[in-house]
Amino acid sequence: MRPATQIRLLKCSIILGLLLFALGFYLHNYSDSIKELGVTGIIISAACVAGGIIFSLPTKIYLTILLMNEENKSRDGCDNAIQK
Repeated sequence: MRPATQIRLLKCSIILGLLLFALGFYLHNYSDSIKELGVTGIIISAACVAGGIIFSLPTKIYLTILLMNEENKSRDGCDNAIQK
């Protein structure tokens, strides 16, 4: 997989995670139908928040490492061109 495609996929995963997190927050605080479900509603909203965290945080870490590696490669290329 090309790095550009991988980065785009990771960014989509981050957006999906943030949307799931926001959905869980909305369901927990503002949705009356979730409150009527009781414990089941709490489990549904908690599952949305957990899914959002699963999609969001690890991908942010991996994307940061990937971008740092690309930056180091470009710096090394510039340093080699300057030395020649």
